[in-house]
Amino acid sequence: MTPETARKLIALGAGVAFEPGAGLAAGFLDAAYQDVGAQPADDTRLGQADLVLCVQPPSNDRLARLKSGASLIGMLHPQADAERAGLIQSRGLQAFPLERLPRTTRAQSMDVLSSQAGMAGYKATLIAAQRAPRFFPMLTTAAGTIRPSKVLVVGAGVAGLQAIATARRLGAQVEGFDVRPETREQIESLGGKFLDLGVSAVGEGGYARPLTDEERAEQQRRLGEHLRTVDVVICTAAVPGRPAPKIVSTAMARGMKPGSVIVDLAAETGGNCEATQPGEVVDLDGVLIDGPLNLASQGAVHASEMYARNVYNFVALFLKDGAVTFDWDDELLAKTRWVAA
Repeated sequence: MTPETARKLIALGAGVAFEPGAGLAAGFLDAAYQDVGAQPADDTRLGQADLVLCVQPPSNDRLARLKSGASLIGMLHPQADAERAGLIQSRGLQAFPLERLPRTTRAQSMDVLSSQAGMAGYKATLIAAQRAPRFFPMLTTAAGTIRPSKVLVVGAGVAGLQAIATARRLGAQVEGFDVRPETREQIESLGGKFLDLGVSAVGEGGYARPLTDEERAEQQRRLGEHLRTVDVVICTAAVPGRPAPKIVSTAMARGMKPGSVIVDLAAETGGNCEATQPGEVVDLDGVLIDGPLNLASQGAVHASEMYARNVYNFVALFLKDGAVTFDWDDELLAKTRWVAA
């Protein structure tokens, strides 16, 4: 929550309390929340809250203190922690993991995955430019012409498209690769070249489906050959609810030119590169492999503003005149709500 969305929630009739200091790292002072009518509160208020808004899931200790029937909204990933899932169920909480939100036109203003992925793709490209021992743009100098860096972005979702756009703005020669052929037009519209490796894996909900063993082998053979000509790889491929697909093997990374860089934005779910170590930078025979974590927080101001607006737009579906009323015929509520299997 930002002061802007705190004001909007109050306008919907809610009484708003915030954790003191929670906004400081993103530049939002406690006084800014109080100026719009929100009140600072400690953990003793948790048991009184009808709605609890968060980014990552609260600790299990805090979950245990929520009152029965309270609604919890954020990126909750209940299936990732059996104790967390058990507490949500036993406390009778209405859990809305926003990562489950249907990706429809109507839901775009609530899509936290897209808003945060955009920041992550932008920051990943800046990390790549910083780590690369070369210019991104072509330069004509008194010492001769510097050729532009060749950047390959793997995955053309929101993060990948933002990475392509950012690398192009920095002057690099950019290619985009995705197993969904419909992304060609999007990649080319941003000034990138579509890398066609002859593998198509169109899935549901705008995501790619997992590849078969034969498709993966062919993709890796062709990609391995191509990587020998690339200076920078930015990996962004993801399959919802599963570990990140392994696209760049250790052998393929070793085959790149010394001084090449791989930034693996998928590190949080295991990485697209086999050699990625989440949160670390690995030097693989002169090829740097960076597995950054929580990239959206590196752009905390805008990431927070976007996330808070996403959450507000979702809450506005069921909070009206100070009362919570769920319309379970609304697919955005029904499909986002988590119920234990």
